[in-house]
Amino acid sequence: MKHRSLSQYLAALTMLLMALTPLLTACVDEDEYADTPAGNFEALWRILDEHYCFFDYKRQTIGLDWDEVHARYAARFENDMTNAQQFEVMADMLSELRDGHVNLYTSFDMARNWSWQEDYPANVSDTLLRRYLGTDYKIASGLYYRVLDDNVGYVRYTSFSNEIGGGNLDDVLFALAPCRGLIIDIRGNGGGMLTMAEMLAGRFTDEPLLVGYMQHKTGKGHNDFSKMEPQTLKPSSGIRWQKDVVVLTNRGVFSAANEFVKYMKRCPRVTIVGDRTGGGAGMPFSSQLPCGWSIRFSACPIYDADHQSTEFGIDPDYNVQQTDADFARGRDTLIEFARRLLTAGKK
Repeated sequence: MKHRSLSQYLAALTMLLMALTPLLTACVDEDEYADTPAGNFEALWRILDEHYCFFDYKRQTIGLDWDEVHARYAARFENDMTNAQQFEVMADMLSELRDGHVNLYTSFDMARNWSWQEDYPANVSDTLLRRYLGTDYKIASGLYYRVLDDNVGYVRYTSFSNEIGGGNLDDVLFALAPCRGLIIDIRGNGGGMLTMAEMLAGRFTDEPLLVGYMQHKTGKGHNDFSKMEPQTLKPSSGIRWQKDVVVLTNRGVFSAANEFVKYMKRCPRVTIVGDRTGGGAGMPFSSQLPCGWSIRFSACPIYDADHQSTEFGIDPDYNVQQTDADFARGRDTLIEFARRLLTAGKK
């Protein structure tokens, strides 16, 4: 079977979501749901009920019962509620999904669930990173890079929202080519553009790789999905790295950054070091409530090459945590572990 690239899937997905827009709009038609506290609640619950993509997965993993959630929260809405009170109850309800891609936007606040990173050690310190980068590091768009004193290349990429081009990657990899190995530090990278994740990962394989699968909703039922469509990572036509690579992760790695880790785990000579990633394996989409507030939610599930969801994160090859003793000595435990791996030439 011929596999298409992720960029082709994104184009197809965009067309699909455009086709779904009238359906989503109908869900919040003010003729159906009035702009009242109860009406806005019903619209919010129904939009998610018909289009959110992880109900079955969340039922199996955290015991979520969306109908029970409706009964419990509907009782909390009263006609004389203020906007702030409505928002608070809605935000509480959305937190039941435990999904960092689910947000409610108003003019005064944004409901979010960041427990995927807030409940865990950061395992990264700006103070320590400044010691490793120094002041003479180079910057290529969103990439910060230098050669460490043991001839190991180091690249820091803080957000896949920072666009990089093929020329940037060619220049960075060419500059680091004499190094014995490469560290790619994406700790705290909360995601951004999947195309950036695909572009960067494509520098570390010489052949197409099956990296995962994607589905899209085909109906209003919780289990109405298309067949799993394969995701293929294509090798870049630019400079490709041929030596060992260590990718540093923590719980702050989410969404497109989580996907990048998924891709890199399939690439040869790549080792993942750090903490389990934060997850975020759904393609987000947005709709609107009668009152004008916007809701963003996960609409299309994405899986790894073993058909497993990475919604709650990806385990590293080596679980390494920053230690207090190393911090006191000005040492980043994860970077030092990666340097030892690369210097030894084994994973």
